[in-house]
Amino acid sequence: MSEAFVTLEQRPELVEQVRRLSTEVWAQFLQHSAVYHRYWRRLYSAFARFQVVLCDPPDTVIAAGHTIPLRWDGTLEDLPSGLDGVLERGVRDAECGRVPTTLSALAAMVAPGHQRRGLSTAILQAMRSTAAASGLTALIAPVRPTLKHRYPLTPIERYVRWTRPDGFPFDPWLRVHWRLGAEFLRVAPQSMVITGTVQEWETWTGMCFPETGAYVVPEALQPVLIDLESNSGRYEDPNVWMRHATRV
Repeated sequence: MSEAFVTLEQRPELVEQVRRLSTEVWAQFLQHSAVYHRYWRRLYSAFARFQVVLCDPPDTVIAAGHTIPLRWDGTLEDLPSGLDGVLERGVRDAECGRVPTTLSALAAMVAPGHQRRGLSTAILQAMRSTAAASGLTALIAPVRPTLKHRYPLTPIERYVRWTRPDGFPFDPWLRVHWRLGAEFLRVAPQSMVITGTVQEWETWTGMCFPETGAYVVPEALQPVLIDLESNSGRYEDPNVWMRHATRV
């Protein structure tokens, strides 16, 4: 791992700063997956050595990467559904004493004042180093494309095939992974599933939903489905599974 990065096992006093960074950079509705509520806090304790943090100055968190080890047999069929699935499997594997084979990224976060400095690439490199140091043969990631929210009506299956004139992936975050040698595995159409009442969705988004239907919501990668009759809203966050090799 890069010497600039530490883990939350080494610096547990940084946990609250990392939590605040998550709140700052994630859309509010993304913090309301049932699986997120159930398991995310365990990353800071049971899996602290897999959470990488960059500080500048030494006591101020400017970037962080969340990962979790899991058992994966290397096949597409055995891939979890996405972020929800990998988080749930990683916790279950640890509880059952199953030896992990793989590290999965969960999130890479850079404080707004420090973006566009290449820190997201550094986070991925730190994650790969963590995987290698732990004897894990791959780093997989349910990648959330950063510009997909601008094209919410385009199916993710089409979006991931978009390229720039130079042949590189159109999406900047997919491009970062690709430049580091990651391979595309498959689309994860239901990486995170978020449900709530209509009032909750109005609180999370700052919008009003006067009738049943599909709504384009800021930061959502595809429309949110609102049903007034059942007083519910549902959103499925689509991601893209990618795999990085590591040197063990």
